[in-house]
Amino acid sequence: MEYRPLGRTGVQVSPLCLGAMMFGPWGNKDTPDSIRIIHHAIDAGINFIDTADVYSGGASEEIVGQALEGRRDDVFLATKFFMPMSEDPNRRGGSRRWIIREVEDSLRRLNTDYIDLYQVHRPSPNTDVEETLSALSDLVRHGKVRYIGSSSYSGSQIVEAQWASRERNLERFVTEQPPYSILVRGIEEDILPTVQRHGMGTLTYSPLSGGWLSGRWRQDSASAPTSSARPSARFDMSSPANQRKLDIVEELARLAEQTGLTLIELAIAFVINHPGVTAAIVGPRTMDQLESYLPAADITLSIDVLDRIDELVAPGVTVNPDDNSYGTHELTPGAR
Repeated sequence: MEYRPLGRTGVQVSPLCLGAMMFGPWGNKDTPDSIRIIHHAIDAGINFIDTADVYSGGASEEIVGQALEGRRDDVFLATKFFMPMSEDPNRRGGSRRWIIREVEDSLRRLNTDYIDLYQVHRPSPNTDVEETLSALSDLVRHGKVRYIGSSSYSGSQIVEAQWASRERNLERFVTEQPPYSILVRGIEEDILPTVQRHGMGTLTYSPLSGGWLSGRWRQDSASAPTSSARPSARFDMSSPANQRKLDIVEELARLAEQTGLTLIELAIAFVINHPGVTAAIVGPRTMDQLESYLPAADITLSIDVLDRIDELVAPGVTVNPDDNSYGTHELTPGAR
């Protein structure tokens, strides 16, 4: 597996990042099996692991911490904060009070003295970005965090954060974590070029678009998923946008077969073939799923294949706008 520079940090990471969201009650409840999956990923060359405090209420971080016992130095470890950790309104968000408190909980759960990449899980419309950056800068100075990053920021929010860091002499976000797949290409219009201009690394999540590009939902089996965790608008098979996605998946499956790839390999290879993408976060629940992801790291798609994908989904287009899980809140009803 060939490693890539993480923006301008000098760190080298694998093109596949092991996402740990499915380790714990949200996915794989068998802790020893989850640990085996993590170990197999590391043995296969993945040196990048991403989790978050909120995943399975902290259980994901605990499982990752157990798996890395004796192997901590083998991986670049990333986690996130921001999402609610209880009903307490102060146990969430990007405030200094919460960041300083929550990093200690993540360090304890991860069983480590430091976090390589500490990321804001979502932008906050109610917290000054300078407050968030100031608190994170203190964590870097104290040695608890090596680098800081953002997730699901809009282009203007990325620029604002970079400006605030430079203007106030604060640590800057060195990475951005947006959604990206063949079906969700909105970040090509603004996020990717903005991140590239600022020399940031890009860690994209959901390369299989929530399972749409795994082959799980096809025209002959278009039953909606039953998980309450999945937003209904994104999986309502009666909506015209999702019907269009089903048509595209059929065409992509044919293209993959013609190319000698699985649909999963085609989908993940598409993401990591983009020169603006550092790594694609893959989140297996089982060992078989991990095995199906690994070959994509070594696949280079031809221009003809990329052109055909562009014909099916134009650059910068997200087929179903409900899949755009990033950006600002100006168009929410409350903001309007």
